Amino acid sequence: MEPIWTVLFQSILIVMFIISASLKFLRTRSMVQHWTEYRYPFWGMYAVAGLEAAGAALMITAFWAPENSIYAAALFAVLMIGAVHAHLFRAKHKPIMAINATLMLVLSVTLLVQ
Repeated sequence: MEPIWTVLFQSILIVMFIISASLKFLRTRSMVQHWTEYRYPFWGMYAVAGLEAAGAALMITAFWAPENSIYAAALFAVLMIGAVHAHLFRAKHKPIMAINATLMLVLSVTLLVQ
């Protein structure tokens, strides 16, 4: 049986990435604004949303097949490295804007090294 913190981290990641993917797929004003500031093409927003949704689905399956959490966490870590880079270097946001991405990166890396 998985430790409770593992289940908690997995659950947080699932919820956060479902929300994030939904906001991108729905093309909310905030996501469009951020994507414009990042200077990425809008098709990339949908590609990232698809990867986030796939990662969330894979993380859900990890409750029955625990090895899947490694794949989902690795995907999330790569996405969050990209998100931190986009906030800090592409859009030149203040560091506070990257806190959520950094937290999701820490949770993902923690699951990877457990």
